[in-house]
Amino acid sequence: MIVDTIHGFGQGLVAAGWWTGLVWPVVWTLIKIIIVVIPLMLAVAYLTLWERKAIGFTQIRIGPNRIGPLGLLQPIADALKLMTKEIILPTVANKGLFLLGPIMTIMPALAAWAVIPFGPDVALANINAGLLFVMAITSLEVYGVIIAGWASNSKYAFLGALRASAQMVSYEIAMGFCFVVVLMVTGSLNMSEIVNVQGKGMFANMGVGFLSWNWLPLLPIFVVYFISGLAETNRHPFDVVEGESEIVAGHMIEYSGMSFAMFFLAEYANMWLVSILTVVLFLGGWLPPFEFLSFIPGWIWLGLKTFCVVTMFLWVRSTFPRFRYDQIMRLGWKIFIPVTLVWLVVVGGWMQTPFNIWK
Repeated sequence: MIVDTIHGFGQGLVAAGWWTGLVWPVVWTLIKIIIVVIPLMLAVAYLTLWERKAIGFTQIRIGPNRIGPLGLLQPIADALKLMTKEIILPTVANKGLFLLGPIMTIMPALAAWAVIPFGPDVALANINAGLLFVMAITSLEVYGVIIAGWASNSKYAFLGALRASAQMVSYEIAMGFCFVVVLMVTGSLNMSEIVNVQGKGMFANMGVGFLSWNWLPLLPIFVVYFISGLAETNRHPFDVVEGESEIVAGHMIEYSGMSFAMFFLAEYANMWLVSILTVVLFLGGWLPPFEFLSFIPGWIWLGLKTFCVVTMFLWVRSTFPRFRYDQIMRLGWKIFIPVTLVWLVVVGGWMQTPFNIWK
């Protein structure tokens, strides 16, 4: 394999213990991180363009089409604009925390990609507790939002941060239960194993693999997870955090330039993360939907499915109005958590009967 060849070449560059034992493992890890982060940043940039185009299509207009052919250079222009703008520090802000907020928001959004599998056993860190790692890292995100809102020393920012933190914590519980149900039927926290288990079963043997994926037996959990993902990433119809008509831009109102761009990047990186997690947990990851399509490489299937899920985020945004804040909380606490708990018990009971399909 090419990866092993490159690794072997790098290890043999210097025939010394300090190189093979200390320096090369660090360099090799950095190379792998760059290979994941650069395409991710490009995907984030072009998701902003695809969002504007997709919403344009739903409103029967073209969307950005001025910069570059078909508007393809628009994200690059936006990035350059934000990079060249001054980062304004409000005089009453807590300087250290004000600058720490955006970093604390984007860091978990990127760190969670360490355990995402892009193929069988192809991950930065193919650890056995992958699902737990994702759950733990993504829950850190809320701290960045709280810090940014508080350090800005602005009423709007603080209100936005309070709303965001309450909303994210509420929906994390429902998402956690969704993870638990998937863990129950899979019997493993390893992300690659979760996908491999979905490739087994009666339907998979008949050549219609998509019917043996988790979305079908765990349909309520799949729906709850997707909608909780919308709430977790503060997307429509749950974007009361930056409800323009009430509290302007929420927790990031005082930010400008690259510090504002980091919040923006974190939001879109999270959209990709939730989408690829949905695909890995419920939609068979890199597995083809039909056996006769298995000649297409797995990473293409993973990319196509993730693109379809992320496009659903945009479709929801262009279709539904914004929820009222109390409705959001009611949905999370009174509907989603009971539904996931009931389905947890149902699946647990199902697995004890002779009709268990996950043997």
